[in-house]
Amino acid sequence: MATKTAPAKKAPAKKAAPAAAAKKAVAPAKKEAAPAKKASAPAKKAAPAKAPAKAPAKAPAKKASPAKAPAPAKKAAAPAKKVAPAKAPAKAAPAAKKGGTTGFSYDAAALKQHWARLHAGDGEPFPKGEAALNAWQLFHAGDFKKALDAALKAGAISCANKAQAMYATYVEKSESAKQKAFLEVAKRAEALQAKEPNNPNAWYWQAYALGRYGQSISVVEALSQGLGTKVRQALERAIELQPKHADAHIALGAFHAEVIDKVGKLLARGQGADARIGLQLFEAAQKLVPHSAIAMIERANGLVMIEGERRMAEAEALYKAAAECMPMDAAERFDVELAKSELEDE
Repeated sequence: MATKTAPAKKAPAKKAAPAAAAKKAVAPAKKEAAPAKKASAPAKKAAPAKAPAKAPAKAPAKKASPAKAPAPAKKAAAPAKKVAPAKAPAKAAPAAKKGGTTGFSYDAAALKQHWARLHAGDGEPFPKGEAALNAWQLFHAGDFKKALDAALKAGAISCANKAQAMYATYVEKSESAKQKAFLEVAKRAEALQAKEPNNPNAWYWQAYALGRYGQSISVVEALSQGLGTKVRQALERAIELQPKHADAHIALGAFHAEVIDKVGKLLARGQGADARIGLQLFEAAQKLVPHSAIAMIERANGLVMIEGERRMAEAEALYKAAAECMPMDAAERFDVELAKSELEDE
């Protein structure tokens, strides 16, 4: 899944995340059990949502005022503008049962069989050891909190970071609790960089978490604190280490789109954001993970944030395609449900 990749806002739609990503920077609702997510259908432009990380915004709808991400971001009316990383749902995902599963139960053999597809977005290697494997099984089933605890005990830091980031993005309702969770993920990821400097997901999850945190305090404030530069550099490093890291492409594309949406194309250059590069990143991500709902959602949001209403029809088509994707785990289901809810709210 495009991990549900790097930090940003939500898709264009009516607005209220950072996929992100990112299977997962660019720009989410709350998760665990039955995934149900995303904001309303494509609306008209509104003010951008949150900053960066694999985050979801609202579907492009008809014109409104500018409002993931990328993630794990909030969305505005029209094509919600996104902040950095990838995925960030605009509105709370439909009732996710805390501690419950979502029907995606993989035994060891099944998880190994589907691992490449499940981690096409982040390229995470198959876990070594039964404890780490169990943590990932809990994650894919949607038991994010249990997965976090199990991963920390097993020393599976990337699993712990992904589980906590997804819980904060899709399930947690308290804004202060979300911020705390994202900062914890960023801190763990930075520590992992010191131990494993060539681990692309150590850089990706730092960017995703800082992007989502930045969205929660406002993109402009995040940029003034220098978070934008940290997010961009971490995502560029992740892609340098793993050129096919789709989630990092999504999150970095969301970063470019969010900054442009917030401060304009001219001033955005001072933050290292460029419209052409942003569009290329979204396109590359979708080619890497053509089955990814979050890749479609983030690209839809990015098209409208960067190029405006003239790309609205294309953005709406991407939301419709995202709503028809077949999820392979709980996090992917949240993305699909987000796209559906956006279209229903249109």
